[in-house]
Amino acid sequence: MSHRNRSLRLARTAALVLLPIASFAFAQNAAVVNNKPIPKERVDEFVQVLAAQGRPDTPELRAAVRDELIARELFVQEAEKKGLARNTEVQRQLENARQEILIRAMIRDHLKAHPITDAEVQAEYDRVTAQGGGEKEYRPSHILVETEDEAKAIIAQLKKGAKFEELAKKSKDPGSAQSGGDLDWNTPGTFVKEFSDAMVKLEKGKYTETPVKSQFGWHVIRLDDVREAKAPPLEQVRPQIQQELERKRVQQLQQDLRAKAKIQ
Repeated sequence: MSHRNRSLRLARTAALVLLPIASFAFAQNAAVVNNKPIPKERVDEFVQVLAAQGRPDTPELRAAVRDELIARELFVQEAEKKGLARNTEVQRQLENARQEILIRAMIRDHLKAHPITDAEVQAEYDRVTAQGGGEKEYRPSHILVETEDEAKAIIAQLKKGAKFEELAKKSKDPGSAQSGGDLDWNTPGTFVKEFSDAMVKLEKGKYTETPVKSQFGWHVIRLDDVREAKAPPLEQVRPQIQQELERKRVQQLQQDLRAKAKIQ
């Protein structure tokens, strides 16, 4: 066999060996930009974020994400060619981003190693609800009119024995007019200050004998009932309690690290 034929045979053999390797490398990447691979995992990560925001995972979305990653890689490569990575301001921003990423990773790792237990959530819920004792809910009814004179006329009719529920049908508050003026159970903070201040001074079953002015008009208010405020069920507030306990755990970690550190 001539030297030329042996060379051609070796070249074909090398090509057959390298072809599966190249195909395997391409299969692992979404694209290769100027010999720089973009792993398919990066496309998957972006798609997962968009899917969590409500975008459907479709071939079109994946193609758009791939194009975006290619565009980013092109910009990064050009910036590196221009030496922008050595720019002082760019280095400062990169360091800030690096710190934030590491801090978030450290916090995730710490909370994974020291998770908030159901018992801790229950204990915090019990503590908060016990402290909240004494808060009250009020069930008022009202009649809302345009002028003070109209409100005074309603109070005069009530004193003569007119039924509050009947007079409430003339209220300009359509939400409560059809229910005799009933505003259901609420805490004082639910209402505007003028209304709330007058309501909490009333005895159960009594109405305001002086019209109450607010930004909505003139009110005649009756207090129908008062009760101790009920705490929301644990499952309703569990996410907020979990978040607060995690915040305290991270705060304690920060204090422990500071106590062990040499700070000059």
